[in-house]
Amino acid sequence: MNRHQAPASWSAFRLSTLVALNDQIRDLDEPADVAFAAAEVLGKAMNVSRAGYGTIDADRETITIERDWNAPGIKSLAGTLQFRDYGSYIDDLKRGETVVFSDAEKDPRTAATADALKAISAQSVVNMPVRERGGLVALLYLNHSTSREWSPEELDLIRDVAERTRSVVERLRAETQLREREERFRTVFENAAVGMLEIDSDWNIQGANAAYASLVGISAEDLTGQSCLAFTHRDDVGLSGDALKRAANTPHGERIKFEKRYVRPDGQVVWIRSNLAKVSGEGSSARFLKIVEDITEAKVAEEELEEQRHALEVLNKTGAAVAAELDTERVVQIVTDAAVELTGAAFGAFFYNVVGDAGEALTLYTLSGADRADFEQFGHPRATQVFAPTFKGEGVVRSDDITSDPRYGNNPPHKGMPENHLPVRSYLAVPVISRSGEVIGGLFFGHPEPGVFTSEAEQLMVGLAGQAAIAVDNARLFQAAQRANQTLEERIEERTRELEHANAALRQAQKMEAVGQLTGGIAHDFNNLLTVVTGNIDMATRSLAASGTLEPRSQRALDNAMKGAERAASLTQRLLAFSRRQPLAPKSLDVDKLVVGMSDLLNRALGETVKLEIVTSPGLWRVEADPNQLESAILNLAVNARDAMPKGGELLIETTNARLDEEYSAQHAEVAPGQYVVVCVTDTGTGMPKHIQERVFEPFYTTKEPGKGTGLGLSMVYGFVKQSGGHIKIYSEESQGTTIKIYLPRLMSEVVAEDGSSVTQGLEASASEEIILVVEDDDDVRAYTVECLRELGYKVLEAHDGSSALRLLERQNGPVDLLFTDVVMPGMTGRELADEARKLQPDLKVLFTSGYTRNAIVHGGRLDPGVEMIAKPFSYAALAQKMRDVLDAGRTGRILVVEEEPTVRSLTLELLAGRGYGVEEAGNATEALSKIRSAQGRYDAVFISDIAEKKNATWLSGEVRRHHADLPVLIAAEPKNVKDLQLRFVDDRCIAVIEKPYNGAKLRETLGLLGARCHRQS
Repeated sequence: MNRHQAPASWSAFRLSTLVALNDQIRDLDEPADVAFAAAEVLGKAMNVSRAGYGTIDADRETITIERDWNAPGIKSLAGTLQFRDYGSYIDDLKRGETVVFSDAEKDPRTAATADALKAISAQSVVNMPVRERGGLVALLYLNHSTSREWSPEELDLIRDVAERTRSVVERLRAETQLREREERFRTVFENAAVGMLEIDSDWNIQGANAAYASLVGISAEDLTGQSCLAFTHRDDVGLSGDALKRAANTPHGERIKFEKRYVRPDGQVVWIRSNLAKVSGEGSSARFLKIVEDITEAKVAEEELEEQRHALEVLNKTGAAVAAELDTERVVQIVTDAAVELTGAAFGAFFYNVVGDAGEALTLYTLSGADRADFEQFGHPRATQVFAPTFKGEGVVRSDDITSDPRYGNNPPHKGMPENHLPVRSYLAVPVISRSGEVIGGLFFGHPEPGVFTSEAEQLMVGLAGQAAIAVDNARLFQAAQRANQTLEERIEERTRELEHANAALRQAQKMEAVGQLTGGIAHDFNNLLTVVTGNIDMATRSLAASGTLEPRSQRALDNAMKGAERAASLTQRLLAFSRRQPLAPKSLDVDKLVVGMSDLLNRALGETVKLEIVTSPGLWRVEADPNQLESAILNLAVNARDAMPKGGELLIETTNARLDEEYSAQHAEVAPGQYVVVCVTDTGTGMPKHIQERVFEPFYTTKEPGKGTGLGLSMVYGFVKQSGGHIKIYSEESQGTTIKIYLPRLMSEVVAEDGSSVTQGLEASASEEIILVVEDDDDVRAYTVECLRELGYKVLEAHDGSSALRLLERQNGPVDLLFTDVVMPGMTGRELADEARKLQPDLKVLFTSGYTRNAIVHGGRLDPGVEMIAKPFSYAALAQKMRDVLDAGRTGRILVVEEEPTVRSLTLELLAGRGYGVEEAGNATEALSKIRSAQGRYDAVFISDIAEKKNATWLSGEVRRHHADLPVLIAAEPKNVKDLQLRFVDDRCIAVIEKPYNGAKLRETLGLLGARCHRQS
């Protein structure tokens, strides 16, 4: 092309170039293809070395080129380039200015970088910026390898091409984004857990997802084309129509919320919460999206709660009324009226128990819901099979249909219901029995429909009959007192006794409240004192016995002192105990199976903002408990946890086996020693201050707003656990979350009970002068602990706080075998000390102690796996046993399994976990080594399959030994390779070889022997 050709020729050239551009990009769908086509057309037409289209990152001052057009012999610039490497003209581009220079050597913006430009065949350049929403986003550029003048006509053409390219690219991107949004919406629509449907302007369904189809009980295909009002409950049609009309007149996306009922084809009524919004179009072309959620359970619960609230209100009013009423007739009338309201009976009556000429009979006393004239023509009820149990006080009679009940209608002279009697099918009768056991009479209720009276109504009537009996007794006493001209002094005396009783009860309640608050606050220091007292009594006893100077009198004095101290130690726990009662149906349960089976229910209850994690325990014991009550307890705890995490969080439910020993039982009088299954519920919520923790299990105590909670939830959990013979503990810290542990007794009928031998049997002193670092801020407790440990043969280092302990560790020449630390100390806590100490000595064993057990669990409400603790006060024998348990626990508690074959790896993990080991896995040697390096002593042994890759068992064992001199390694090998591997590692007592195939028993035996052998070496 000649840049100086005549205007007519230039116009023709310009037109042909733009036509060629349109032809090239007409059928292209991808923005990158359009950009390249524009560059190719423009590059060829302008006869330049290179043309391209790139996206700009204005902040980083870079251009990214996916693909450019290059003349023959010219190298592509595809990739990301830094503008500043080629001059300062990026500043002009940011301002939206076109950058043009005919010779890089002469332009002041590029003179210093001219060589770099010539190196990429760009001595002369046109950079045409593309801007969107005021910002630089792309660039159409032309490069020429030699200097070149650019005419205004050429620049206009380049600008025109740039604008057309930008427009097409922007349109294609918008179409792509729209298509992707539609695909995402369709995916969400089809797979949503809640019901979703699309509705047109005539309220007809144009599409419904599977969740909605399941909710209404009609297939998605059959729903299409139906009116969305077709299966709405007839009483809610008007409500639904109003909502649809409002949605039609609201802006797009504005939601209309309402609740209504659906009636499924099978007649079942389903409550739903609906969110309706117009999403596109107006008028007849409008389209609506409706999202529905099944709230049937919540509605049923609301109705039941309202019924219970109403029943409680009626009972309270009735109780207050009859307590204040001294007229017998008024008492029974109040009770009868209340009973009819509570049961839903058509009528109710109170019949008084009298003795007539023909023996026992009942005479009508009060009526509710009917007139006396309805009964005047009938004689007194007689001692038939239906009536006798009531006026003899033998129990409740309830029938869903008395007309078909074999006990009714077979007593001459009547056959069936007497003529003109009020129609009765549902029947309920409850005896009213006085304190002395006298049957005062009976409450009788009838209804013309069958199945009206429920078991709940029966229970309410039993309670109401009790109130009536007390009230009648009181009224009789008052009337008798009036007849006997009871003196004023006698009445004052009775009232005084009642007041004294009430005051005594109030003082007791206040005392228990004060003791409960006091106990929680002083338990830690109190148990520190008890540790010193019991420890020194024990030490004095053993010292005198060893010297032969312990006289019987001294022995008795020391024994009495020890008993007193032990009673004091258990007193803090017993003062906090109380019990609840509820009807249970216990069964043999697999708690793991029950908890896992609740996952869907729990997820629904927790909502989307709370992440649920369930950690089960292989080999979990069975328990005997009511499964419904246990599910209710766990759900109750989960809902409370959810409410404590208003902004969302995590909920962890764990199960494990536990053995509570005699000492723990002595400190917790409400729980017996033995084997328990523990359900641990931990949240990351707001936590609770101590004063709330001390009252959470009290009935009707709640910290929630009025109307948000009854205060009965945790009280019910507490009562269930206690009645099941279990134990419940709560651990919480403000801003750190809460953990509640439920202990349920192991079902011993299906297992062999453990030997209950005393922990004091077989106490062994340390034969190897193991080194114990004792850290305790209480001087007396520390002195007692150090003396006990030295008496047991340990070498003891001592420190009064965490900082001193760390300095001792840093100066210590050899390793310390165990850190024994208090949890709560000034400055650094025991947990923080353990973490810092393990940075100095990764394999350091740690034993915690605390005067108040829950103080040991202060982060997230639970200890990490492998953490050991002994509660204060502890005895010499308990300390000796616990020390040996921790020190001799073996080095094979947590195993890293390295196996490249997934099936074998899974089997090995199951075998080890089933025998009580904690397990982690790695699929190859590289992954295993990475875990070992970052574990900081978390692994007690490594199990390696003789893997086939280059980094095999031999290589990995060597790497393990480089990082940990005494970490046990067990290699599983094919029979042909066993001897070679044994010879190779014969000098390393911490490496053993096991032959494939192996079973769980063999694994456990070999790991135990290896741990013991390696421990002796170290």
